[in-house]
Amino acid sequence: MSAVKISFVAPIIQHEGMNAGYIEFPFSVEEVFGTRGMEKVKALFDGKTEYRGVMSNMGTGCHILILTQEVRRKLEKTFGDLVSVELEHDLEKREVTIPEEIQSLLKKYPDALTFFDKLSYTHRKEYINWITSAKKEETRMKRMELFVEKLLLKKKPDQK
Repeated sequence: MSAVKISFVAPIIQHEGMNAGYIEFPFSVEEVFGTRGMEKVKALFDGKTEYRGVMSNMGTGCHILILTQEVRRKLEKTFGDLVSVELEHDLEKREVTIPEEIQSLLKKYPDALTFFDKLSYTHRKEYINWITSAKKEETRMKRMELFVEKLLLKKKPDQK
């Protein structure tokens, strides 16, 4: 497990005509990180935009790192543009801060809480951000209801 920072420049590649982009990791993940599987990483793009994510081999022949729309917007870059990347192994524990109100709600629904606890860091974060980003109280309350319904149906945030 290396704490070494790896720097490289890579083009932002568009995924199958969608508004989704990624960069390819130009080195062997096995040689650098000692694994062939997914690897948690911290990245700094163009020396200014931080990102925590996972590099994985999605059948592209190499490991890739997704560049979210938010990251591309902050960088003011799009598909085909070059981005400088400073990457390192992310050894920090990934925890989602759950507001007291949502914790109380989950305690009322043990099955929902059990499923929520089994979700990946990213899915837990997406659920919490979805609820807390509501501007109106009524929207937030509606999202909390939907949150519990989806958890009881064992659905991830992106599943209808």
